[in-house]
Amino acid sequence: MVKMSEILPARYSRTAIAVVLASLALAGSALAQDKPKAEVMHWWTSGGEAAAVKVFADQYAKAGGVWVDAAVAGGEAARAAAINRIVGGNPPTASQFNTGKQFDDLVSQGLLNTLDQVADEGKWKTFLPPAFVEAASRDGHFYAVPVNVHGQNWAFYSKPVLDKVGIAAPPKDWDEFFADMDKIKAAGLIPIALGGQPWQEHILFNDILLSISKDTYLNLYDKHDVTATATPEFKKAAEIFGKMRDYFDPGAPGRNWNDATALLITEKAGVQFMGDWAKGEFKAAKKEAGKDFYCQMGLSDGELMIGGDVFVFPKTADAAQLKAQNLLATTMLSPETQVLFNIQKGSMPVRTDVDASKFDSCAQKGMKLLADPSHQTPVVDLLLTADLSGTLDDVITNFLNNKSATVDDFIAKFTEAMKAAN
Repeated sequence: MVKMSEILPARYSRTAIAVVLASLALAGSALAQDKPKAEVMHWWTSGGEAAAVKVFADQYAKAGGVWVDAAVAGGEAARAAAINRIVGGNPPTASQFNTGKQFDDLVSQGLLNTLDQVADEGKWKTFLPPAFVEAASRDGHFYAVPVNVHGQNWAFYSKPVLDKVGIAAPPKDWDEFFADMDKIKAAGLIPIALGGQPWQEHILFNDILLSISKDTYLNLYDKHDVTATATPEFKKAAEIFGKMRDYFDPGAPGRNWNDATALLITEKAGVQFMGDWAKGEFKAAKKEAGKDFYCQMGLSDGELMIGGDVFVFPKTADAAQLKAQNLLATTMLSPETQVLFNIQKGSMPVRTDVDASKFDSCAQKGMKLLADPSHQTPVVDLLLTADLSGTLDDVITNFLNNKSATVDDFIAKFTEAMKAAN
């Protein structure tokens, strides 16, 4: 280490040296203040999610910025907190939303900056799937940066649990599925690890419905055709959904999704229906696809229900904040960041031009379907308003948690909710 006495002549007093040191400290502080500083609100707080967020923070620092983490546990709570701050005039630099209609009100009220300049410079439209260009845009302007593609209709199976009860591979149809669940239940283990929260239960029902009939799913959610609830396919999905009540454990109500994943990781449960963000938890626990767990889409691996996460950038005229926003948007979509982040998150890159060789077998399976639009179905967040989605959450969770509720009751209330929204 070089000493100050070796740099400054002996005639300088200690006071003079102190002044020089203070000046150097001030200069360093000024340089730090010149760096773009981004306060980022998000709800990624689980182990796997935290590892993914760290990629964003590290990559932003590498690009010359300062990441200020503002995590709020739970998607609804984080969105509400962000909206309150934006409306209240104290916005963060960026805030997480799901791909879809959740930030429409902020756009209509003129509370978000457009990202047109950075999108044009980065040529986003050349590598983003058209569905995600549309999802991130309003009236031809980019208002969000999509950061990943999540497959939402995954089923994850604990391989050690299946091995223990003599199941060689995941089931291929619903009859085989329930026969397998009976074996797991007979062994004293939890057949289905459920996170008993409305949004998770809605995912489970949608997974079942899509596996039964893509046409019924799209007629209902995309075309808002209420008659879809009167079809045999919808009734079959409701029957399967109701039958699952017998395969949950008493601890399911209110359980967080990552705690349900942990039941598979610790070999206490057989299967979890969840988006591919669950893979982030397996990765954090050093578990490998094919070796420690199986992954399957809709019992057939033939259809990918796609959604994802975006970040919006609240309106500001502050030059420093605009600089921070542009740098953050560019960093999040850089090829290197896309690969590193999505490997940790368990999701797939939203860029179609990155090297897929480093991703696990589950992601490879999903990315193959992502390359073929005919095998893609949008998540309900892309099709329904937040109000209608919330209403259906209530219908679905009330049915699932009330064993005396019949399938006919469920269909009637689902139909009523859809009619009220039309």
